[in-house]
Amino acid sequence: MSDMIKYASDQLKKIIDGAVSQILPQGVTQIPDYSIEIPADKSHGDFASNIAMVSARTFRNAPIKIAGMIAEKINLENSVFERFETAGAGFMNFFLSKDWFSKVIESVLQEGDDYGSTDTGAGKRILVEFVSANPTGPMHIGNARGGAIGDCLASVLQRAGYYVEREFYVNDAGNQIEKFGKSLSLRYMQICSPDGQEVLEKFPENIEKICAEIYNQSAEGGKFAMPDDVYLGTDIIEHALNYYRINGDSLASLPEQDRKNALVDYALPINIAGLERDLKKYRIVYDNWFRESTIHEKNQTAEIVNKLLENGKAYELDGAVWFRGTDYGLDKDFVLKRSNGLYTYIVPDIAYHCDKLVTRNFDRAVNILGADHHGYVPRLKACLDALGVDSGKLDAVLMQMVRLVRGGETVKLSKRSGKAITLVTLLDEIPVDAARFYFNLREANSQFEFDLDLAVEKSSQNPVYYVQYAHARICSLLATLKSDGVEIPESADFSLLCDTKEIELIRHIASLPHETDLSAENYDPSRMTKYAVELASLFHKFYDSCNVRNAESAELRNARILLCVAVRQVMRNVLTVLKIEQPEKM
Repeated sequence: MSDMIKYASDQLKKIIDGAVSQILPQGVTQIPDYSIEIPADKSHGDFASNIAMVSARTFRNAPIKIAGMIAEKINLENSVFERFETAGAGFMNFFLSKDWFSKVIESVLQEGDDYGSTDTGAGKRILVEFVSANPTGPMHIGNARGGAIGDCLASVLQRAGYYVEREFYVNDAGNQIEKFGKSLSLRYMQICSPDGQEVLEKFPENIEKICAEIYNQSAEGGKFAMPDDVYLGTDIIEHALNYYRINGDSLASLPEQDRKNALVDYALPINIAGLERDLKKYRIVYDNWFRESTIHEKNQTAEIVNKLLENGKAYELDGAVWFRGTDYGLDKDFVLKRSNGLYTYIVPDIAYHCDKLVTRNFDRAVNILGADHHGYVPRLKACLDALGVDSGKLDAVLMQMVRLVRGGETVKLSKRSGKAITLVTLLDEIPVDAARFYFNLREANSQFEFDLDLAVEKSSQNPVYYVQYAHARICSLLATLKSDGVEIPESADFSLLCDTKEIELIRHIASLPHETDLSAENYDPSRMTKYAVELASLFHKFYDSCNVRNAESAELRNARILLCVAVRQVMRNVLTVLKIEQPEKM
């Protein structure tokens, strides 16, 4: 796995260290800390260093003079650098040799599908938990963004050399399940009622019309009105109706809790299976589906609270158990167990994260969460620390919501009304490729508009189309060359690639391993989409400027052909990380 950027940077550091060590003042043994950077303006070199600027105190001299002293001792022989210069007040700029650019292309061609991977993670174990949607209803747009971010982040971490597992935390216990059961029970009893039977007779076979009729009369405050503390979506009506069609009114005479339990036992597995099915359509496959109910079955919630009471990190007041949050820098203490004996939602979450970091011994746990969890994360970390679990192993990526736009206007969403755009309805409108790419176009903590019209547009304005077109364009070129009797060469003289468009394209290819590491380090898969867009842009500029089929010589043509093959390979590798298709024709 070749990181030519790192290779050059490490070599440059040795060159600079070697030069500076020869001129250190007497009695000074430490070379000042300095940086090696890649300038935005390539006229300033491929790499630049501020070594002379930060050495003024050590040498008691002006940076420009120090740069001159260092320059006299620099030896670029047998390196990937061909020359250097000093600029401004003392910056030192270094320029790569043609051999380095040749080796970049050779690395891509040799490593193939592995190019861009690194061993930075050294096999450390990371658990990425994402989506974890409430199983009481369909997934909404926030889940769609969280799914794309979480799945692509997991892939990026794998490319960076980590061992990664993907996990979905199923909230199949607690208040939301109680609310789910109440909602199902009320709808079931409505269907069993004379008014419900009248609707069934009106539409004997059409489930959609039955659900719409009951929903509409509920929303209007009619005979199917529902209280405020329930789920109002049509999916609840459909579950109750389907159960009735199978079992009739057999639950109507049972105690309410028994009826709720029976309906939840029927509907919840259907919902969970639906989540798994819909996520697979979104190209997300989890390694683990962890159920909250297992925590309650093992009585781990009680164990957590008892441990915190025993070690003095929690206390009892007015019949409730409180965590000493202020001891951990939080603005206030908070309740773990209410006076009615019920645990707050954070307690099973504490047990769940102890399972991740202690029982299963992951080196790191990464959670993709909505921005509304900004206050939750410090509380969870404080509780872990209070239990002796290193909360530094838990990282949260807080994700902002997305604003859907169609025709220049915001698409209204309302999950409670049952008329929200869900993940499934979104994927009915736009391709999976577009959804996964668009949701990773920006950093997770940024808000942005998802233009539904642009996502299906076949133009350069649509970034995923633009990227895929670059891949297809290369495939088409190679097919045309083959029809002309020109085969892909096994090797070429890459030193012939001197055009600025060629050089910029090769530089970008070289940066993929570094981008992989930065994306993994910052938990930011949007770097991959941005990289792909830039790669496509640089390729299109090269292709429009540098003639491949009718190059000035056969040797130059061969070099450009293999450069195109390398770009295609890099594009495939990036799109594979994003789980986006690479069409050969468009």
